[in-house]
Amino acid sequence: MAEQIDRELTMSRAMVEAIATEMRENDEVFYMGEDVADYGGIFDSTEGLREEFGYDRVMDVPISETAYLGAAVGAAQEGMRPIAELMFVDFFGVAMDQIYNQMAKNTYMSGANVSVPMVLTAAVGGTYNDAAQHSQTLYGTFAHVPGMKVVVPSTAYEAKGLMHNAIRDDDPVAYMFHKRLMGIGWLPAPDGPKTPVPEEEYTIPFGSADVKREGDDATIVTLGLHVHRALDAAESLADDGIDAEVVDLRSLVPLDTDTIVASIEKTGNLVVVDEDYRSYGVTGEIVASVADEALGALESVERVALPDVPIPYARPLENEVIPDAGDIENAVKRTQ
Repeated sequence: MAEQIDRELTMSRAMVEAIATEMRENDEVFYMGEDVADYGGIFDSTEGLREEFGYDRVMDVPISETAYLGAAVGAAQEGMRPIAELMFVDFFGVAMDQIYNQMAKNTYMSGANVSVPMVLTAAVGGTYNDAAQHSQTLYGTFAHVPGMKVVVPSTAYEAKGLMHNAIRDDDPVAYMFHKRLMGIGWLPAPDGPKTPVPEEEYTIPFGSADVKREGDDATIVTLGLHVHRALDAAESLADDGIDAEVVDLRSLVPLDTDTIVASIEKTGNLVVVDEDYRSYGVTGEIVASVADEALGALESVERVALPDVPIPYARPLENEVIPDAGDIENAVKRTQ
């Protein structure tokens, strides 16, 4: 990042800025989804794009994820670069064939005779009482299937750089943004995601994790919203003399194991934090990857994730199941 940047953007504005730039430079880029044109996306993910590019390139679609995600796959195979938005990642179930069996696999199944250069954007995450069908953080579900790249921004700076890279990539990319980080009025963001963002174009390579805070006593590996909760926990831990390092994955596929292992070789203690479910998920994959490559350096492991229950609607129950900074802090303390 440049040393001195005079402006700050919310994550939603940074995303839109990258998309608008790519649409100006390449007529094959277009955006489609539910309420993305006149409304500007319910999480401000497309605000202002319809006014500049019109309805032909910013398309509201019927409420049929099966239809419009299938159309996006077809358009990508014909040489266009669609961005297709799932309003909530939870809705992927009705288009599982289009995502799992077409978007992810058609390049392989065709013997590389077609590519699928599309971006699937999806809003993820809870913490605002929208119940079990609108609050999941299904990173691992997408990362599990070969053929897709999966990226997760935690700040406006990452949001812009990762979006430029996603649109330009010749493979399908799942770009998963957390609602709580977008900076919209009715859903306040924590301190942190609104950052300085350069006006010029830049990309952030996939598979390059970022050390958000350096430390010597424990490594906290996380992504999305929980980068900020981990940073809060690290500040509190410092008052107790515990120096925690915070690693922001930024992408799950490809996964930057080198940065994680380098941190573990320094601290010896691993805490993996995720808003996705604990079983068969990101926390287990990170722990297994570290064990494969640096078992001798690993002294202790803790996993902090969502228990294997549907996310409750009631605020006290939702707060109980979604990890917070206190849960992360306690997990780090158990490693010492």
